[in-house]
Amino acid sequence: MRRRITFVQPPDSPFDLDQAVLSRKELSVRQLVAAREERVTLGIEEVSDEIQDVLKQSHQLHVRWASERSVDTLAPFSSRVAAGLHVLFTPREGGSETPSLCALLKDVFDDGLKCSSPETSFITPPILSTRFASTAAYQYHALLPSLDTLVSYIQNKVCAASGSEECLRHAASLASADSLDINYDSISHALTLTGYWARSPSGGWTEKIQKQAAGAGQVEVGFLGTEKALEPEEIKMGGLLGVVGSDDQLKPTLFSFPSRHHSLPSEATYSVSFPAPTGLHPTMTISIPRSGLEPPPAPADATCALHTYLTLSSTIFGDKYQLATTDRLFLDSHHLKTLRAVAGETDLEAPDWSVARWGSNWLLELATPDQDQADQTQGDWNVTIPLHLRYLPPSESGYRTAAVPWPVVFWACTTEEGTKMGTNPFDRVNLGWDGLFGPRTMFYQLNPSHKQERLVEDLDVPVLQLKEDGFFQGKTIELGTVVIVTLGLLWVLWKLGLVVRSSGTGSQGRSRADRQKKAQ
Repeated sequence: MRRRITFVQPPDSPFDLDQAVLSRKELSVRQLVAAREERVTLGIEEVSDEIQDVLKQSHQLHVRWASERSVDTLAPFSSRVAAGLHVLFTPREGGSETPSLCALLKDVFDDGLKCSSPETSFITPPILSTRFASTAAYQYHALLPSLDTLVSYIQNKVCAASGSEECLRHAASLASADSLDINYDSISHALTLTGYWARSPSGGWTEKIQKQAAGAGQVEVGFLGTEKALEPEEIKMGGLLGVVGSDDQLKPTLFSFPSRHHSLPSEATYSVSFPAPTGLHPTMTISIPRSGLEPPPAPADATCALHTYLTLSSTIFGDKYQLATTDRLFLDSHHLKTLRAVAGETDLEAPDWSVARWGSNWLLELATPDQDQADQTQGDWNVTIPLHLRYLPPSESGYRTAAVPWPVVFWACTTEEGTKMGTNPFDRVNLGWDGLFGPRTMFYQLNPSHKQERLVEDLDVPVLQLKEDGFFQGKTIELGTVVIVTLGLLWVLWKLGLVVRSSGTGSQGRSRADRQKKAQ
C-alpha cells in the first residue's frame, strides 16, 4: 500500500516552516490552512474477496462521488462532476452479466440504489470516435448525500480485521470529504482511492502522520502552492516534499505540467433555478454573470466554447428532438447553440415506474452574447433548458419530490497538437463528460454560486392523490383500470361483430338477386 498526501494552500495563506516538521518516524503538521488530497494505492490482492470478484470482471471501473455542498476549488483540483455517485464501468471482453457490481455498490454505498446489473440499469454513453477508447462502456448515477455507509463498510469489514485505530480514524475522515474517486484498470491491477477536502477543519490541519510498518509501503507528503505559469496550458507549483520514514527533512521543489482542468476566478460563477410553478414541464435556468462569460485565459490560437453537462434521473428528461433542433428562433430564445450529445432514457411517453435505467446525460453547447447583446444585457445571462417530468406513482399528499443536481458548466478549449496532459501528477479523467471531447482539450470550470449551499434542486411533482379510506386507493384504481379496459375491449369486439354480420347479410342478398336475374 502506498499513500500520497498533498496539501495545497491558497495564495493568501501564510506558511511557517515549523508548521510541518519531518523526522524519521513521523511528520508533524500544525494548524495548516490548506486543501487536502489523500491517495491510497492498493494491489488487488490487498482487498477483500467480494471486491476482488468484481475487479476481476472489470476491464476498467471508475467511481466518482461529489458532495452536495458548494465549495471552492484550487488548482490543480478544479474539475467537477454533478453531486452524487457516478460509476463508469467496462466489463472484460467475453464476460457474462455482472450483477455482482450492483450488489457491491449497494453494500458499500447505499442499499436503496436503483441498480440490478450494468446491462439493465446503466446507460451506454455515446462514443464519438474510436480515438476515445478510454470511454467506459456503461455509466451510472444516483444521488447520494453522504458517504456514511462507506465509512461503516470500511470500519466493519476492513478496520475490524486489522484492529487498527488509525484505520478507523482514516475511514471516519471520509465523512467530511468533498469528493472521492476510486479507480481500477486491468492493466495496472491497482486500485486507487483518492479523497479531497476543499477546506481545512476549524483551526487548520493538526495531526501526526506516522511512517508505515516495515514492508507496508511508503507515505509521500507534499506542501504546495501554485505560482504563475509561463504557458497558459500549464500549472506551476512549488513547495516542500518528503517521504515519511525515509527523509530527515522536507525538500524544496518547483515543477510545472500541462493540465486539462483549470480554475477560473472566484467571481466566474453560475447558479441554477426552476421558475415556479414548475408543473410537469419545468424549465432549468442557468444564470451566469458577466464575469463567467469572459473568454478563459487559453492559448491565443485556441478555440473555446461554453458548455453544460446535465445529469438527470429517470424522473426528469429532455426532449432530444426539441433540443436537437436547428431552428435558430428556438435556440436563440433559450440562449442555446446546439445539443452535442445525449445518452440514456429519453422515451417521451414512459412513466417513471416503467423505466429500468437510472436516467440520462445531456451535453449542450451554450450561446454567449455578442458585443451588442452584452451592451444591452443588464444582470445575468440566463440560459433556459426546457425539461419534462415523468408520471410518478400516486401519493397521499398529491405530490412527490424530484431531485435535480446542478449541472457542471465549463469552457472547452482546443490545445496544440502534442500537448502531453498525462504528465500531470494530479490528472483526473473519466468524469463522464470529458470523454466527449478530444484527449487534449482543456477545461475551465465555472464555480457554483455560494448563494445556495446545496447543489441539488428539489421539484414538487403533482401526482394523483390517494386518500387513506377514500375511493382513490391503489387497489381500487388497479381494479377500475382492468374493468374499464375489459369493457372497452368487449365494446370494440361487439362493434366489429355487427360490422361483419351486416357485411355478410348484404353480400348474401346481392348474390340471390344476381341469380334471379340470370334465370330470367
